[in-house]
Amino acid sequence: MHLPKSIEPEMPGPPNTRLPQASVGKPQKEKEINMMKKMILVLAGMLLAQSSLASDVEELTGLLHEFLANSASREAHERFWADDLVYSSSAGLRFGKADILEGLDTADDAAEAEDTAPAMVYSGEEVDVRLYGDTAVVAFKLVGTPTNEGAGDDVLYYYNTGTFVRRDGVWKVVAWQATKIPPQ
Repeated sequence: MHLPKSIEPEMPGPPNTRLPQASVGKPQKEKEINMMKKMILVLAGMLLAQSSLASDVEELTGLLHEFLANSASREAHERFWADDLVYSSSAGLRFGKADILEGLDTADDAAEAEDTAPAMVYSGEEVDVRLYGDTAVVAFKLVGTPTNEGAGDDVLYYYNTGTFVRRDGVWKVVAWQATKIPPQ
């Protein structure tokens, strides 16, 4: 391509003179090698980031399932909920971690007096984890299965959405919303 004289740089010698290919080849080859190195570094960084995202998803999914499997224990709630939790229940109530722990203490005292198992065991289905740096939104279907099959209680289903924040390398729930799914 020939540029108009007004923007073409002044070069000694006749117009459109090119340097021999051999004199441009070595610096051009070095540029190509440097560009390839940069591309490899960028791709490696992307793979590491993807690996980190995948491990965060696995960690959060594991935390959720571990919590649900142990939801009758105070220790599970202490580990799972952040101190500044805002929980919006399916009954339209809003409370925090201290309220949950207080309720567990009351339930534990009653269960010890009666020596009974929890009325429900919980599990999660259709888990969807979305990461936003050190924040994650975890949405899933909660399944509450009665432990006393002879009582005739129904299996309960809820849509739950939790917002997790990673603080000092530890994921905890800061907000939770539960919505009961009506029986079909």
